[in-house]
Amino acid sequence: MCIINPLYSTIITSINKNIKMPKLFITIILFTSLVFATSCGNKADEAGKTTEAKPEEEATAEHTNPNTATLTDEQIKSIGVELGVIEEKQLTAAVKANGVLKVPNQNKANVNSIYGGVIKSLLVQPGSHVSKGQTIATVANPEFIQAQSQYLGVMGKIAFAELEVKRQKELNAGNAGALKNLQSAETELRSLQTLRSTLAQQIQLMGINPARLSNGKLVSVLAVTSPISGVVSNVLVKMGSYIDVTTAVAEIVDNSQLHLDLFVYEKDLPKMKNNQVIHFTVTNNPGKEYDAQVFSLGSSFEGESKAVSIHAKVQGDKTGLIDGMNVTAIISLEQNTVPAVPNEAIVTVDGQDYIFVFREHHEDETHAGHGKDSLQQNEKDSLNHKEAETSTGENEKTFERIPVAKGTSDVGYTEITLLREIPKGAKIVTKGAFFVSAKMTNAGEDGHEH
Repeated sequence: MCIINPLYSTIITSINKNIKMPKLFITIILFTSLVFATSCGNKADEAGKTTEAKPEEEATAEHTNPNTATLTDEQIKSIGVELGVIEEKQLTAAVKANGVLKVPNQNKANVNSIYGGVIKSLLVQPGSHVSKGQTIATVANPEFIQAQSQYLGVMGKIAFAELEVKRQKELNAGNAGALKNLQSAETELRSLQTLRSTLAQQIQLMGINPARLSNGKLVSVLAVTSPISGVVSNVLVKMGSYIDVTTAVAEIVDNSQLHLDLFVYEKDLPKMKNNQVIHFTVTNNPGKEYDAQVFSLGSSFEGESKAVSIHAKVQGDKTGLIDGMNVTAIISLEQNTVPAVPNEAIVTVDGQDYIFVFREHHEDETHAGHGKDSLQQNEKDSLNHKEAETSTGENEKTFERIPVAKGTSDVGYTEITLLREIPKGAKIVTKGAFFVSAKMTNAGEDGHEH
């Protein structure tokens, strides 16, 4: 508290009581009082200014938006921030499903020999490409010669039986022969012809052409051929192994006819139909995408699960695909036109997705009036803004974080639903949103430190 009041009171009291005081003493007291009054006035003014400054500081603090980030033109250029708008894109809705690659049984083969024997040679190994009818092994057995010998013997008997039938017919024509002899000769010829047909089919099954057989050129080694074209997945015998009709020599798979079996849950089944396009990746190579097309829908649940099989044929390049591989697939549904942004325009913070909207300076200002006063205020604010830019030497831009909900993703874009309204046609960060988010986070941390 200032001491001017007690001094001034002392003088007034003396005057009222008619106390005689020296003029010099009164002059000193008055001068001292004047000095202290001036000093106290300055302190009061400073205190008043301090008191008035506090509300301004508080107002500034109150208007700081924690969901904004401010970057200079130099920063925007260095981190590669690009601006765009929320676009209307035709995105394809999809259902995600897991499945497995399978080759139909008609495109798989176990290669067996029709006759038993010893493996004489093996001409393939796992991974070998074979064509239908190609020899993959040879089998030797002396019994093969016996069937060929019987065939050649029957051919000789048939020739004799045909002559006997002809002779009996001539005798009967001249009434010199008995009818029963002709009938007996014809029966014998038919029996030999039946035996010849049986032996010929057996020899053909051995892979030998009966018409090419002749005495002294019988075949004792038979070829085991592939019934389909494909890749040898396994060789099951060794050289010198004895095999019979139940022994498989090799396994062959035709991967060109790969099918995709997906398991779709009951709730998604009504969305499925034939000819839908499927994009899938295999577990061991998630970076490469393959295509398939639905050709059949299952009609029963798989085991105890509530999943139904969806069958699709793999299309295009099948390099690297093998029967039994597990896959993750996206089944494309109908196309919808929806608001969408590039995938990298979305950032996720604490489980919430956001985009950044470029905030124009005039959007941050609110004016009470319109017309001439408002126009003059705008011009004044614009001038102040330009002066601020000139003084700092940098043109700063402000970006505000807006929460969104993500939807369908396709062709590098993601559908979004704004959880807070923004001006129509507002510019957003389409590239570099991650760095803007990092700048905002760092700015927030710095603010807490101060």
